[in-house]
This record gives sequence, structure tokens and C-alpha cells, in this order.
Amino acid sequence: MNRAAKSVAALLLAGLLPLTAACNGDSDVTTTPNKKSDSQEGKPAEKPAEDTAKNDAKTGDTITLKGMDDGSQLDVTVVKVVDPAKSSDEFTTPESGNRFIGVQFKLVNSGTKAYNDSPSNGAQVADKDGQQFDATFGDITAGPSMSSSVKLAPGGKALGWIVFEAPTKSKVTQVQFAMDSGFSDQTGQWSIG
Repeated sequence: MNRAAKSVAALLLAGLLPLTAACNGDSDVTTTPNKKSDSQEGKPAEKPAEDTAKNDAKTGDTITLKGMDDGSQLDVTVVKVVDPAKSSDEFTTPESGNRFIGVQFKLVNSGTKAYNDSPSNGAQVADKDGQQFDATFGDITAGPSMSSSVKLAPGGKALGWIVFEAPTKSKVTQVQFAMDSGFSDQTGQWSIG
């Protein structure tokens, strides 16, 4: 392992690399859904809301996100949320006092460059108090898991569940997703629950 790889590994282990990436000042969180999404079809047009939270992306909405490389872009949809989610086997269970939460994501490569990543690395949920929870390994009864290694040519699609673990008493209210294993400068955010 070369010196740069050892430094990245040490930062990851220390939990400092995500903090460093978040502090670069170029990051932005996108909460505005694309102009027409599945959750809005068939509904009458709404008047512009004074409260911006009413315009935030919700379950069923699609947000277009850019990656770090030119031509790297995904249309990301939070299709469904299951809270609490049930493990598909008796061996995988959340820690005592916790529960599983399942979020079904649909990814469409709307860019000009191939997408190759582990989507769960860039996904998080957050509760009403601001506590954030990363994805965990596990399969749930709601459906097939998102592959840990997704490769999509331009126009390609992927659909699957990402599982999170959070305290039973936490009220999860947001889902976030970012490309490039969470290191891209743009993060999509959906309000749920």
C-alpha cells in the first residue's frame, strides 16, 4: 500500500475524511425535486408555497445529482420507505433498542459517463434531532437489496433497498444521498415520515 492509500485509510478509520470533505465549503444540499416526478403526477398544480419545506423533495420525488467527474450524473428517486423494516432472516437483527429502516432507491444514469459505485456508501437517514445514521448490511422482507457494486452505462437503471439502523425512539425525517460514495459536492435530501 502506498503512502497516499495509507493516509486515506488512516483518515477513514479515524472518521476524519468525511469531516474534511464536508468542510471544503463547496458542498451543497439539494432539496428541490425535478419539475415533474411520480409523486406529483395527477395532482393539481399547487400555488407557490411561502414555506420552503412544502417544496422539499419527498418520497416518490426525483433529484438530479452531479458527481465529481464531468459527465457523471444520476437521477435519484426515493421510491418507498419502510419504518420499521423486518429482517428477511432470523440471524440479522438490529442491536437492542434499535430498528431497521428500509429505503428503496431508483438510480438512473442521466450522465454521459458510466456510473460505478457502492450506493449505500453515499446514503444516510437523519432524525428530527439531527442525528445521522449510515447504511448497514442486511436484507429486509420489503424486497431485494441494492447491489453493493452498481455499474450503469449512460441510460442504465438500478433499483433496490438500502437498510439503515437507528434507535427505536428516533423519529427519522430525512433521507440523503450523494454520488462518489458520499464524497461528491452535491447531496440530495428528501423529507420523509
